[in-house]
This record gives sequence, structure tokens and C-alpha cells, in this order.
Amino acid sequence: MDLATTQEAIYHITFFQAVVIGLIQGFFELFPLSSLGHTVLIPSWIGGNWATLVRQESQSESPYLAFIVGLHLANAVALLFFYLREWERIIASFFRSLARRRLETDTERLAWLIVIATVPVGIIGLIFEHEFRVLFAKPEAAAVFLMFNGVILFAGETYRRRTQGPAATAAVTSPVPTAGPQTSANGRSPGPSRPKGAIARFRDERMVAMDEDAEHQLAGIGFVSALWIGASQALALLAGISREGVVMVGGLFRGLTNENAMRFAFLLSTPVIFAAGAIKVPDLLGTLGNGIRGQVVAGSIAAVVGSLVAITFLSRYFKTRTLLPFAIYSLLFGFASLIRFGVY
Repeated sequence: MDLATTQEAIYHITFFQAVVIGLIQGFFELFPLSSLGHTVLIPSWIGGNWATLVRQESQSESPYLAFIVGLHLANAVALLFFYLREWERIIASFFRSLARRRLETDTERLAWLIVIATVPVGIIGLIFEHEFRVLFAKPEAAAVFLMFNGVILFAGETYRRRTQGPAATAAVTSPVPTAGPQTSANGRSPGPSRPKGAIARFRDERMVAMDEDAEHQLAGIGFVSALWIGASQALALLAGISREGVVMVGGLFRGLTNENAMRFAFLLSTPVIFAAGAIKVPDLLGTLGNGIRGQVVAGSIAAVVGSLVAITFLSRYFKTRTLLPFAIYSLLFGFASLIRFGVY
């Protein structure tokens, strides 16, 4: 696609489209439903100049593709904000373990699990990310892979029910520890209590992003399992397959509850999503960003809102619910999309 055609295509991304696509990206990136698949399928279903955006994505130099991947930074910001205290502990524990050259706490083990799980998908993403997105970011392919995503989710939920029992649900979150002399399971002392703002109180009282029991269970996944679960994130390069979905299913096969599998997926996703967005920043600052930088800002703000809504909902949903509705949705919407775009 020559420069003139590229410039003409760029201006087809309106602010309204940027906000809508940003909400789709933010919401579906953290659901086990594939944001890339939905940013391909939903505009294709709408048709008109929305479908034109998707056709641009199949080009080697695509403003829409750069725009979509650039929105990943917004997803990472939302995840970092929600898990800020956990990331502070994890990063500090990582450097502590480096200094001591041994692992002593659950937080230190979890830090290294995240590192090990990030390496394979990082390498695969650097090598194949652009080629895979350009090759498979088409509605027909997205429909097929979304159905495959449903099969993956159904397999994970079936395995969980068979091993944990049909009535098993996500583990009940333990209360937030209060100040006192006791020591937690991972060696941390709760320390003195501090006044909390409204956001912190809501986060602790209604969701509890990461309690000590959850951290203890996640730290026991094992390094080999973390490696292959991390590598499975590369499937998200195929439009229609969810990064969160495949990681959650991997966690379920390692005996995690749905709630802790979700937490593990969010933690593993954060560095990968951040890196994917950061890689596209030079493109958006260059020729591909001409005429859409304002739209990128608007879309990013919408993506942060969508991400926070998704995190808030899922953090409560998976306390008692399962992957089954997402599996059914993926199969039905994927099948309907395959009929729509595969036939015509």
C-alpha cells in the first residue's frame, strides 16, 4: 500500500470509532473472549467504513493494526493500577531473591514464575507478532479461532468439574488480614493498619485482588507448568483466541480455582500486554500515526475504562461462577460469524 493510500485510510478512523473500538479492546482483552477477534468481527458485522478498517488490518503497513496494538498500553495501565500493591511486592521480592540467590517466600516464587512464563511468549511475539496479526486478522479466521477458543474454555471447565467436583466453584476469598503480630503463609507480616481511601476500601472489601491464600496457591504452580502456560499465551496472536482464556485453562489444569486462575492470567498478561503496546509506540509516532494520534488518545482512555469495568466484574464473577458461559458465547458467536463471513 503506497503512502497516499495509507494516508487516505488513516482518516477513516474517526473519534467515535476510536472510542468504540477502545471500549471493545479494553473490555474483551481481559475477558476470556479475545479482544483482537472482536476488534475484527464487530466492525465487520457493522459493515460500511467499519469493515474497511478491518480490511486495512490485513495490510503489512496498517494504521488500524498499529492503533489496536497500541491500545494494549491502556490495558496494561488498568491492570497495573488494580494490582499495584501486588506488583510492588512482586518486584521487590524479585530483586530480594536476586540479592540472596535463593527463594524463601511465596511472593519471590511467584515473581520468578511470572518471569519464566513471560520469556517464551515474549520471544514468540517479537518474532511472529506482526506476521500472525496481518495473516489471520480476517473475519473468517477470527470466527474459526473464536470457536476454537470456546473449545479450549469448555475443556478447561470440564476438567475442573471432573477433578474438583460438579458443585465446586471458585474459592471463597479469605478476609483481609488485620494488623497484629501474626505472620502470613508467605512470610509477610501484615504490619500496622493505615487509613484507606474509597477506592482502596472498595478493592479490599468487595474484591480482594490478591489475598495471601491465593498467592500461596499461585506460587505452587511450579516452574515447568509456568513455562508452558506462558508459552500458550502465544495463541493469542491468532485473532479469536483469548490470552486470558488459555492461561486460565492452563491454571485449571494445575488445580487452581477459577478465581485464582483469573488472577494468574491477569498477572501473566500485564508484562506481555505492556510490551505489545510499547512496541507499537514508534509506529504511532511515525508515519502510521499521522492523523490518528488524537484518536489513539481517545481510544486509550476508553480502553482504560473498559478494562477497569472488566477487572471489577470478573474479580467478583469468578468468586462463584465458571468459564462455561464464555465457552458457549465463543462457540455461538464464532459459528454465526463463520456463516456470515464464510458464506459471503
